[in-house]
Amino acid sequence: MLPVPALISDVREVVYLSWWVDVRHAPPPPPGHRLFVHDGCTPYTILTYRHGHFGPALAGPLRGLFPSPLQSNWRWYVVPDDAAAGPSTPRVLFDRNVIDSVVHAVGARLWSDAMQPHLAARFEHAVDADGGHTVIEPGQGSAPALQAQVRPTEGLAAAWAAGAFTDAAQAMTFLACQEAAFAVAPDGRLALTHIDLPIALADVQPLRLQGPVSCPHLAAMGVDLADAFCFRVPQVPFRVVSERLL
Repeated sequence: MLPVPALISDVREVVYLSWWVDVRHAPPPPPGHRLFVHDGCTPYTILTYRHGHFGPALAGPLRGLFPSPLQSNWRWYVVPDDAAAGPSTPRVLFDRNVIDSVVHAVGARLWSDAMQPHLAARFEHAVDADGGHTVIEPGQGSAPALQAQVRPTEGLAAAWAAGAFTDAAQAMTFLACQEAAFAVAPDGRLALTHIDLPIALADVQPLRLQGPVSCPHLAAMGVDLADAFCFRVPQVPFRVVSERLL
């Protein structure tokens, strides 16, 4: 494939929903890396957001003509083998990617080795400071399904983070702040993408689930869907810096 150009998006209404998953359900980590594990479990996040005119940086002001699709990244977390014990700055290992734009789905599959998104038949993500909901329905396609509602809460879920992290704030930083992501390319090789996602941690809003979550993909792995670590980032500039096959 041709080199992926630098891409920019003014991302908004970013919602992180994370659970502990039995590590036996996780894929093998990339060479030189290991899964972050606590008591036999590893964190798994569904990260959903709306893009803001997602397009090439070279487009300049014309990027405002590009659409703003919804996207959901489903991912594991890995750390370098030589990292100290305990949490360190992780890299993401993508499990699923979902988008609601045919143009972006086709473009990603043609241009990107790392981003091979599933196209959802129905995709809703309506979230603000008062909470909201996310719905992903695959229809006849291969996208994973999700239904979740969230509402604001006073603080991050300390019990979820206990033992694995020093506190809930460290858990939030671990889950939100990465500079690189792995993905399995269509030919089976690993692709590594470097990103820039400068989240202002002071702007993070704690959330909690409202009502039951429906997610067959996680339910099949025996996940307690009611026990989630949730937060919202109102907006953040997102940049795909580079991508390469390993």
